[in-house]
Amino acid sequence: MKPKHTKSSHRRRTKQTASAAGPVLNLLTHPHAAGIDVGAAEFVAAIPPGPDGEDGEKYVRTFPSFTSGVEALRDWLLANGIKTASMESTGNYWITLYDTLVQAGIEVYLVNARHVKGVPGQKTDVKDARWLQQLHGAGLLRKSFRPAQDIVPLRFVMRHRAEMSADASRQLQLMQKALTEMNLKIHHVFSDIDGASALAIIEAILAGERDADRLAALRDQRCKSPLETIKEALRGDYRPEYLFVLRQSYRSWQQLRAAMAECDTQIAALSAQVARTVDTPLPPPAGKHQHQTHKNSPQMAIFHEAWRFYGVDLSLAPGAGASVLTMLMSEIGTREQLLTAFPTAAAFCSWMGLCPDNRISGGKVLKARTRKVPNRLTAALRLGVFGLNNARNAMGDYYRRMKARLGKAEGTVAAAHKLARILYTMIKNQTAYDEKEAFKITPSAAARRRRHLERQAAALGLVLRPAA
Repeated sequence: MKPKHTKSSHRRRTKQTASAAGPVLNLLTHPHAAGIDVGAAEFVAAIPPGPDGEDGEKYVRTFPSFTSGVEALRDWLLANGIKTASMESTGNYWITLYDTLVQAGIEVYLVNARHVKGVPGQKTDVKDARWLQQLHGAGLLRKSFRPAQDIVPLRFVMRHRAEMSADASRQLQLMQKALTEMNLKIHHVFSDIDGASALAIIEAILAGERDADRLAALRDQRCKSPLETIKEALRGDYRPEYLFVLRQSYRSWQQLRAAMAECDTQIAALSAQVARTVDTPLPPPAGKHQHQTHKNSPQMAIFHEAWRFYGVDLSLAPGAGASVLTMLMSEIGTREQLLTAFPTAAAFCSWMGLCPDNRISGGKVLKARTRKVPNRLTAALRLGVFGLNNARNAMGDYYRRMKARLGKAEGTVAAAHKLARILYTMIKNQTAYDEKEAFKITPSAAARRRRHLERQAAALGLVLRPAA
């Protein structure tokens, strides 16, 4: 005979089932916190439950992603006394909502989606919003870095320029492909297809010139390739379809370069609006190659702006060229903003993914590789140290030593990590680059070297003794 279920026992089972369905977290860290699930068409927001723990439709609402919906969401949060909110960085759908809430005085936590996705269960927008609200209320979410409001426009235009620079490189590749089909070996006799000599010859070809002698006469006087070799390289097959593709790619490249020049003007104007650290003039360069800009870098006073941003000439450090400095200014900001966001050099390098991400369990190292972080400043630092392969200085020696020990890719990351620490120390301490200070042997490094030599001596049957 089955036992009878009374209403009281049914109420007890319902209460136990509800409590087991989801853990109730301590919400005392951020008692006025909200969680927002960001989507392309709508935003789902959750606020703290009622005093008795009820959590119904009254505390979770859905708003459209139109401007009116964003404003309604902001007003609803303010009406319920919300002081802070958390949201995932989903695409670029969060930007308008983020700026609106910040302007309303609500502190926004932009969190990494991978930090909150490790909970099994039914995947819905409402559950995601509630889970974000619970985690944020308990203080378990970490805020992602976002530059100051006066740096955001500079970063946006700088990233747009970088995309156009990549598109321009693609058009150069299409030009080179068409020239190869025509059997014109311009890229074999000239260093760059977008150099003065190569562009002058390409323009003459598109204008109708076919004579190799006349085309070769357009080369720059500084060209080192023999004249006869250039003439041989300019004898090819001028078929109409090849010329059509070459003309299309050349025009697209010209348009992109003109747009990049407009971006350079806008970047200079936005940089001038940022509050500076110093207003004194930039010291003269110590060497003839110190303050040189690359043809693909923004055509502006990069080193002067970096000096006014940070109060120290960062170009003295090997590898800190125009690309690294422009990326540092546009991605991080001024000296005060850098030190506020990253109190230590370790935190700065960890944000860029340049330090090992150690995973240890049971006393065993499971993983010690660096994290895959799509950081533009990290890429610029890697390219900066990549050009130091033949440099005759301590940084070049360090880069070659790391490549020999760890491999090419890992050695480049290690050298980029070293350069990042050097730049951070220069900015924080307001000191010029000192090679002896940057590469001095610390007591821990000396102890490691001594242990390494002792192991080598023991393997050969020898004993190390200090010199008298």
